[in-house]
Amino acid sequence: MDAYDNLLNRRSCRAYTDEMPSEELIGRVLKAGTYAATGRGKQSPVIIAVTDKAMRDRLSAMNAAVMGTRADPFYGAPVVLIVLADRGIPTYLYDGSCVMQQLMLAANEAGLGSCWIHRAREEFNSDEGKQILKDLGIEGDYEGIGHCVLGFAAGKAREPLPRKDNYIYWIR
Repeated sequence: MDAYDNLLNRRSCRAYTDEMPSEELIGRVLKAGTYAATGRGKQSPVIIAVTDKAMRDRLSAMNAAVMGTRADPFYGAPVVLIVLADRGIPTYLYDGSCVMQQLMLAANEAGLGSCWIHRAREEFNSDEGKQILKDLGIEGDYEGIGHCVLGFAAGKAREPLPRKDNYIYWIR
């Protein structure tokens, strides 16, 4: 798949098989995330890769609690990549967002489905979330930017919606 086709054809996946992607595929996606653009090259984000089912399910429950539901907000995806960024860097939110996009594009290129799941900020502002970071040795003032869930898609990606008429304003 060429880069342009990847940009135009990546879609959020909301149904996954139980099959765990290989560490090689996950590593490929993770490496791409580390090459995302960051303000002044500060590399403010960190990525936590979760393939442990117990931790994945714990994070799912935390995320669902923020939403006020019991449904799995990760749509059954076996892999959760959590992106956090250092609030001390002025561009941290943009940096983390670039990492999220890079992860999703790399997942698509690798034949994996992905979806950006919100509420990482609330999760990692909680005492439980802060303890997870502490247990991992992650120190600093990090804000959760998002969860990139991944896995093999359980179905075919839907067709893109038509683009709205007033998407682009061109000054010539």
